[in-house]
Amino acid sequence: MVTKTPPMTVPVYSTEQGRLCPGCGQPVASCACKANLAVVQGDGIVRVGRATKGRKGSGVTVVTGLALNPEQLQALASRLKKQCGAGGGVKEGSIEIQGEHRDLLVTTLQQMGYTVKRAGG
Repeated sequence: MVTKTPPMTVPVYSTEQGRLCPGCGQPVASCACKANLAVVQGDGIVRVGRATKGRKGSGVTVVTGLALNPEQLQALASRLKKQCGAGGGVKEGSIEIQGEHRDLLVTTLQQMGYTVKRAGG
């Protein structure tokens, strides 16, 4: 006879420390296992839009919905920035490219095999 042990539950929030990493149980800010850097899961569609909020009117092109880990996201951001000849970076799981480059990014990402939609106006 085989007995099953109940699954071990790991707390994900503490009133004293805030959010906890599900991998190691430490506060997210001092996580050693990096399990909290989860891959963003979406509907499989990459959206390319434009944003000016919080940038004093300067627009950036924002690429969201990429199901990549942080290292792959950084590498793709570097490639796209070189393609556009502009600066930018990775912020909160999305790629931001300075300036208006939606058309170029849509065609580039489609050539790379992604399903892409142009978001916003």
